Amino acid sequence: MAKPDVSQADPTVISRAVLELKKELQRLVKAIVDDDDCSLQTIDQAQQKLSAMKDLKVKKSLSLKIDATLAAPEEFLCPLSKEVMRDPVILASGQTYDRPFIDNWLKAGNRTCPRTEQVLSHTVLTPNHLIREVISKWCTNQGIELANTIEYIHEGAATGADRAHFLFLLKKMSLPLPHQKEAAKELRVLTKKVPSFRTIFETPIVIPVLIDALQSGTMETRSNSAAAIFTLSALDSNKLLIGKSGALKPLIDLLDKGHQLAMKDAASAIFNLCIAHENKSRAVKAGAVKVIMKKIMDRTLVDELLSTLAMLSCHQRAVEELVQLKAIPCLLTIIRESNTCARSKENCIAITHNLCYNDRTTWKELREEEKAFGTISQLTSNGTSRAKRKANELLERLNKAVNYTHTA
Repeated sequence: MAKPDVSQADPTVISRAVLELKKELQRLVKAIVDDDDCSLQTIDQAQQKLSAMKDLKVKKSLSLKIDATLAAPEEFLCPLSKEVMRDPVILASGQTYDRPFIDNWLKAGNRTCPRTEQVLSHTVLTPNHLIREVISKWCTNQGIELANTIEYIHEGAATGADRAHFLFLLKKMSLPLPHQKEAAKELRVLTKKVPSFRTIFETPIVIPVLIDALQSGTMETRSNSAAAIFTLSALDSNKLLIGKSGALKPLIDLLDKGHQLAMKDAASAIFNLCIAHENKSRAVKAGAVKVIMKKIMDRTLVDELLSTLAMLSCHQRAVEELVQLKAIPCLLTIIRESNTCARSKENCIAITHNLCYNDRTTWKELREEEKAFGTISQLTSNGTSRAKRKANELLERLNKAVNYTHTA
C-alpha cells in the first residue's frame, strides 16, 4: 500500500497518515508488552513511529494555522502580525491591534500608531470585546481553536523543526529556477503567517540568501523575497539587521523596475524598514527619494509611497533631493485631485511643511500655489487634524512674510 503524500501539509492527508502510524505503533507496542524478550529492533521501530507521528502533528498544526489566517476576514487580522487576533485591543488612535504585537511596538519606545502614524495621547490599551466576540464566533463556526493569550505570547519561539525547515527552504533558493520559485513562495507564506519563522531570521545565513534572491532571482522570486523581508521586519531587532545588511538598495531597485506586485512588495518592505531611524539615512543614500518621487509623479502606489516619503523628508539630504526634483508642485497637485484620500493629503502637506521649513527657496512656490488655487487654505478646513495643523503653520508663515514685505 502506497504511503500518503504529506509533502504539501494537507490536513486530511496528514490525518490519514497519523492513523496508519497509530495502527503500526499499536502492533509494535503489543509485541513489546507481550514478548518478555523483545528485540531492540522492535523498540527502535516503535520510537521511529512515535517520532514520525510527532512531526506530522506539528506539520498539521502549522497547516491549519496558515489556512485559518488565509481564510479569515481582513478585519480579524492584526495590522502588525497579519494574523488572526487572539487578544484585540484598541489603541489611542482608535485602531485595533493584537495585544502582544502592539505591546512590543510600545515597549520599543514608539509613541505613534503604526497604521496612521498619529502621535498617541496615551498608551493605555482598551480591550475590544466586540471584535473578540465576533472572532470567537467565526473560529467556532470554522472549527478553529485559537491558543489562549499566555500561550500565544510565548509561541513565537522557534522549534528545531522550524529552523530545519527554514534552512531547507533557504537551501532550495540556491537551486535551479523551479526550486527557487517554489521555496520563495513558501517562505513568503510562512514568514507572514507563522510567528516562529520570523524569529529564525537572526540566523546569519538568512540575510545574504534573501538579498541574493532580490538581486538575481526571477521577478516572482524577487517579489516573494521582498514580501518575506517585509514580514520579517515586523520585529524591531530585524529592522536594524536587514538595514545593515544592504537590503534597501535591491528593494529600491525592485520598486524602480519591478512589475506591479513586486513594486508593492518592495514598497511595503521599504516602509517597514524606514520606521527604524537608522534605516532612513540608508534608504536616502541608496537612492530611495528619486525612485519614490518618480513613481508618485507617475501616480504609481501613491498612497503607500507618500507614507514612506513623509518619513524620509525629515532627512536633510532627502530635502535637498526633493527640492531639486520639484516635489512641491507635484505634492500640491495631488492634494487638489478629487480622488486623493485624506491620509495622502496629510502626507503631502507634511512633506511640504518639512521642505519649506528646511529650504527657504521653496516658499516662493508655495506662495504662488496658494495665490492661484488656495490649496493650503482649503486643507485647513477639510483636512485631517494633522493636515490642518501643518497647513495652518504654513499659512501663518506665509502671512508673516507678506506683512513683513508690506511693512518694509
